[in-house]
Amino acid sequence: MLSGPARALAPRFLAPPPVNLHKTRTNHASTSFFQPRASPSMAALGSVQEGEEEIATCQEESGVLEGAMVSLSEWQGWGTDSPLPATVVAAIKEMMDLEREFGDKMKFGGVGSKIKGNLKVIDDKKKRSVYAKLSDPEQKLQYFTAQQVACRLVGSRGYLCQKCWLPKEDCMCSRIVPCNLLHGIRFWLYMHPKDFLRQNNTGKLLWQLFGNQAATMCVFGIPEQEEIMWDAFKSAGKDTIWLLYPNVNSSPKSVGDINLDRSFSEENKEKPLNFVLLDGTWSHSSAMYRRLKERWVTIWGEEDLPCVSLSSLGASVMHKLRPQPAWDRTCTAAAAAGLLSELDLHEEFRGLGLDKQADAIEDSLDILLDALTARRRRMGRSITRKERHNNCI
Repeated sequence: MLSGPARALAPRFLAPPPVNLHKTRTNHASTSFFQPRASPSMAALGSVQEGEEEIATCQEESGVLEGAMVSLSEWQGWGTDSPLPATVVAAIKEMMDLEREFGDKMKFGGVGSKIKGNLKVIDDKKKRSVYAKLSDPEQKLQYFTAQQVACRLVGSRGYLCQKCWLPKEDCMCSRIVPCNLLHGIRFWLYMHPKDFLRQNNTGKLLWQLFGNQAATMCVFGIPEQEEIMWDAFKSAGKDTIWLLYPNVNSSPKSVGDINLDRSFSEENKEKPLNFVLLDGTWSHSSAMYRRLKERWVTIWGEEDLPCVSLSSLGASVMHKLRPQPAWDRTCTAAAAAGLLSELDLHEEFRGLGLDKQADAIEDSLDILLDALTARRRRMGRSITRKERHNNCI
């Protein structure tokens, strides 16, 4: 990932160098840009478990120009209050320019709303050319993330529900019952770009239930969102920040080690306990953890990012559709529910409703599982996945 603390201090808005391509079409096979050649930054991102995601049908003749540029309201409709990322805007403009240049419409489909059709090879060649010219790891990460997010945004238009990220015919929003999260707690969903708009993603359930002020999405490699998160952390203070991540520090901590010597009254709601949840596959988590740790070291000069592990955690219901690499690993929403349940055991939290909020998350997981299972049955697909209980990642 990043080569030093200075890069981690303030993610920059870096534009890639221009690239000139001739109007040539090629029929030879090309490896997708989204499975790039190994490099220090891209290799750290890990490989996507594509078989675990629902496959979108190809959006025939959808085109980018027909839908126009993604607006601020459209962007925020997917579950965020952040500004429209400049790098994502640039990526969408590149796709628009490609359509104009070749007089053809882009089609999207499959895992991650990848580009299909006649422009696929041309687009892939262009992205490889741009990426090869980037020498700065931060530039590479921002470019990679922007391309992932842009394709998902444009390719999901008119297909996915903006609230639940499921195909509109499978929308489960009417079954979700929103509730309030205790004002002394805030979740941060640090999401890998390959999990953005992923149908079986569970982190989205938290802001569906609690709202995006109580459960805030922050996409790995989107500078605008990362700055919002770190500004909130600096304002709240390092003693209020905890990363839910299993035993990586020299002195592993549990929920019982969290400093609760404070009031959770309405007056103290401006400085809640901030819990960061890594939202992505386990193979992606190490890169996200390193980026958080480098920024932490730069701001507070401490090597150990405060991490907590749950003392008891069973397999989530989502394990049936999205298996984890070990039984002590679980999906994002189930981890959040487990955290609230363990916090509820503390005297400071008793009677504040954390048990009911944990139950609401579990109920929403059941609803998501039902929706995904019904879709798979309708499509004639298996409703179980091959179990993977190898060593913990």
